[in-house]
Amino acid sequence: MMMRFDVVTLFPGLFRILLDDGVIGRAIGRGVAELHLWNPRDFTQDPHRVVDDRPYGGGPGMVMKVAPLRDAIAAARAAAPASRVAYLSPQGRLLRQPQMIEIARQPGWILLAGRYEGVDERLIEGCVDEEWSIGDYVLSGGELAAMVVMDAVIRLLPGALGHGESAVQDSHSDGLLDWPHYTRPPEIDGRAVPPVLISGDHAAIERWRSLQALGRTWQRRPDLLQQRGLSDEERALLEEFVRSHHRDEIG
Repeated sequence: MMMRFDVVTLFPGLFRILLDDGVIGRAIGRGVAELHLWNPRDFTQDPHRVVDDRPYGGGPGMVMKVAPLRDAIAAARAAAPASRVAYLSPQGRLLRQPQMIEIARQPGWILLAGRYEGVDERLIEGCVDEEWSIGDYVLSGGELAAMVVMDAVIRLLPGALGHGESAVQDSHSDGLLDWPHYTRPPEIDGRAVPPVLISGDHAAIERWRSLQALGRTWQRRPDLLQQRGLSDEERALLEEFVRSHHRDEIG
C-alpha cells in the first residue's frame, strides 16, 4: 500500500529537495509514497492572504490564525480521510526510531508545519491528533521537522531502499547504535580493515558486528542500553567488549 503524506505549509517550495534527489525522491517516483502540499494562504478570504495576527496578551512575534489552517487541514482530510493530523512542535512527543516505525504502519499523515510563534491553541485542540518533536531545540518552522519525519519513515517502507535489510540494520532500529562500516581499499593511511570482515566467516562477522554495536552503544549512548535491556548473550558480548576496551586503555 502506498503511504500518503499531506503537508500544510506556507513554504511548499522547500519540499522540492525531497522530490528532486536521493532515496526519498526515488521512493516517491516509484510510487512507494506520495506527497501533497497545502498552502494555508490558498484558504484565506482577504485580498492580502493574511495567515497570522498579533498574539492576545501582547508579546513578540505573530501567531498563525485558525481559519486558514483549519480549512487547509479540512481539504487535506477530504483528500485523505484515513490520515491523522500531526503538528510538528517543540512541545510534542519526542520521536525516536520506535516511534518512526509506528508512524510507518499508518496509511498516511497530514503534517502541520507551523511558523512564527506557533499556531492558535484552538486549532490544536480542534484539529490535531498528535504533536511531534524531533528534538529539544527550536527551528524557524515545522518544514524541516516534517521533512525529517518523512525521510525517517519513508525509508522504512518496502521498496524504498535498494536493499531490503538496509533499514533493519540502521542505528536505533533494534535499540542499539550501528556497528562500524568499511569499504575498499583494505588499508588506507596505515589503518586496516578488521581482519574478521575479510575472513569470509559469516558467523564470525555477525558476532563481531553485534559486539561492536553493543560496545559503541555502551561508549556513546549508555542510556539506550538501560532503556532496551540485554539478553544473556548480549550481556556476555558487552562484557567482552568492555574488558577489551579496558585492556587497550591500559596498554
